[in-house]
Amino acid sequence: MKTVIIKYNAGNVQSVMYALDRIGASYLWTDEEAEIRTADKVIFPGVGEASTAMAYLREKGLDKVIPTLTQPVLGTCVGMQLMCRHSEENDTTCMGIFDLNVKRFDASAHKVPHVGWNNIYDLQSSLTTGLPENSYVYFVHSYFAELSPYTVAKCDYVQPFSAMLHKDNFYAAQFHTEISGKEGQRILENFLAQ
Repeated sequence: MKTVIIKYNAGNVQSVMYALDRIGASYLWTDEEAEIRTADKVIFPGVGEASTAMAYLREKGLDKVIPTLTQPVLGTCVGMQLMCRHSEENDTTCMGIFDLNVKRFDASAHKVPHVGWNNIYDLQSSLTTGLPENSYVYFVHSYFAELSPYTVAKCDYVQPFSAMLHKDNFYAAQFHTEISGKEGQRILENFLAQ
């Protein structure tokens, strides 16, 4: 099985590689369209800022490639946000796979960013098979996707928000699967088994 990690200027790729190493998955880190299109599974990770990341994707033409992929695709953190329609982070137009807006948490009453372990609930994704309700995963983010028909897991911080999204072959997680312990590992294993 060929798994590709999409290469763009978003950090934390090494953590994703380590997580895949731990479960014995082979992978290729690339921004080459042909390699991405011929992959069995595609992982679209991200740590960074939306407008800079989208600028790189546009420069490489990946903003047009990613939405047309037909194999299972998993976006995490900023990767998930870039799969939405628009982000309030620097007023960024994103890829629109999920017809959703990404908004900034209200910092007036809570610390932003939302950092640390938090529970996810109302689990409705094949990627969460084997996880109990209220499993804890690791978040680092200031922006969130609204609740929607695409929401397949929720989390509460300031307000309820989408912890995971799913549409067709596209899966997404706001948290970092690669540093979410055995729960994150199970999600990655379930994704690779799709």
